[in-house]
Amino acid sequence: MKTLEELQAIRERMKAKVNNRGVADASDFRIVVGMATCGIAAGARNTLAALTAEVEEKHLDNVIVSQTGCIGICRFEPVVEVFEPGKEKVTYVHVDAERARQIVASHIMNGNPINEYTYSYAVKEN
Repeated sequence: MKTLEELQAIRERMKAKVNNRGVADASDFRIVVGMATCGIAAGARNTLAALTAEVEEKHLDNVIVSQTGCIGICRFEPVVEVFEPGKEKVTYVHVDAERARQIVASHIMNGNPINEYTYSYAVKEN
């Protein structure tokens, strides 16, 4: 786990990057983390930090990581939505830091969504 100071430094670098970029380009991925009370209680802060760190570490300039309020599926928190231009949104559930890193490696970098981590898969299994 990174220290609080390291995470704050990453956060500040990513905030500056997002603020400088303004509106997303048509070719950008957008990763949105649900950060309402239910998401935070389930560990969404760690998920957001892991996604931000991974995008920064991999120098993924075509990826914007942001946060939103309630996504509406609280029992599946932490929830992460991936928006890819020209494709349907993918909603990932129960996303901890390890899953976040796997999502970046598989989905964002290689174009292979991880179906076992998606909302539609979780609903079928229950």
